Amino acid sequence: MDIIIDTPIYLWALSDPEKLTPNFRAELETPTNTIFVSAITVAEIMIKSSIGKLDVSFDPEEMATRSGFELLDFSAKDALPLKELPFHHRDPFDRMLISQGISRDYNLMTQDPKFGMYDCKLLV
Repeated sequence: MDIIIDTPIYLWALSDPEKLTPNFRAELETPTNTIFVSAITVAEIMIKSSIGKLDVSFDPEEMATRSGFELLDFSAKDALPLKELPFHHRDPFDRMLISQGISRDYNLMTQDPKFGMYDCKLLV
């Protein structure tokens, strides 16, 4: 299964896996799953770090690779569903992750209940 992980999921997987549900931990550890860290997540981490909202003392790209996650670029095709997405969620990073999941027909792993308001594949 192809899974895009939301930014908090990525950060918790690295630093505090106990915050993840048992099902999420199991999916992250399933060898047949491909776990993706989107370029959107890296951008969100870097922007929040630059404005002081997040303390980042590591390279998120390097850490994703070291942790066995795949990096996923955000393409123009990934952006196309943004036009039709209702504004249930105002966070632009989350909207781009949702759009990417829809575009690629990948599952999204998040603990944000607002993702469930969209027509995307979610792991629960």
